[in-house]
Amino acid sequence: MERFDVAIVGAGPTGLACGIELERRGLKPVLFDKGCVVNSLYHYPINLVFFTTPELLEIGDIPMTSLNEKPGRTEALKYYRRVADHYHLNIHQYERVLAFSGADGDFTVRTEKQIYGAKKIILASGYYDIPNKLNVPGEDSDKVIHYYHEAHPYYNHDVLVVGAKNSAAISALELFWTGARVTMVIRGGSIHKNVKYWIKPNIENRISCGEIKDYFHSSVKEIRPHEVSLDTPAGEVVIKNDFVFAMTGYRPDFEFMSEHGIHLDPVTSKPITDPVTLESERAGVYLAGVIVAGTHTNEIFIENGRFHGVQIAEAIAKQ
Repeated sequence: MERFDVAIVGAGPTGLACGIELERRGLKPVLFDKGCVVNSLYHYPINLVFFTTPELLEIGDIPMTSLNEKPGRTEALKYYRRVADHYHLNIHQYERVLAFSGADGDFTVRTEKQIYGAKKIILASGYYDIPNKLNVPGEDSDKVIHYYHEAHPYYNHDVLVVGAKNSAAISALELFWTGARVTMVIRGGSIHKNVKYWIKPNIENRISCGEIKDYFHSSVKEIRPHEVSLDTPAGEVVIKNDFVFAMTGYRPDFEFMSEHGIHLDPVTSKPITDPVTLESERAGVYLAGVIVAGTHTNEIFIENGRFHGVQIAEAIAKQ
């Protein structure tokens, strides 16, 4: 059984940062991801532009450059590949971690392919892989999409976008521009206040002039093969539909965490961690990135999660 000092679950920007900082301190890490390097970023919309500037996405003291003020998805993917190459990180792509057992200093990690040994565990698995469900009949249909990539396949179709935040607004606009007939259903009374400032007025204008149909204070009741039933202030409304984009957000894999002795504080809805070392309630298991925030997934992003690598590596190196 191959053994490592630290096994890192997740090879996103935060996981990479953890690996870099551990190597800098003379430790031997291994990173596992069920998909590719920075798998979540890869599944972002093709035309996505980050809200932040390049220097706030940097890890490992490697400069990030961009053609524009804010980098796009393709530039970010290229950058993180370059960082992984530069530090020769040992990344096992397409190798899902199924479970780990043992105790601090002597863990056994079981993946889809084999078993490894590790003294410490870092969970940096992010939150993008588990979408928040609508919990309505028909949601498991192939026409329901939780990850928007690009608009072209939906040209000249009737599409419903569920949600009012950035992903919903961006997907609705791109679908409209590409020739889809777009309807939005929103639980509240407006587009969310935190939608990017260059997107919010655009989507609001499309709605106000009727180019994108809206149902505010409404929700999806049932999804059928060729239509969708909505609960609206005026009662049930049935609309023609080909595809549903459920842009309702995502969450960490709390079930996996709970199975391995890591639980959410009932008051804060965040995992119990040491604020300095980020060690969880299970000795030898550390949390990094957005999962530190528990259900508050809007508190930690690449910009601040990337510093968790230093905190955790310092703590492990001292031991």
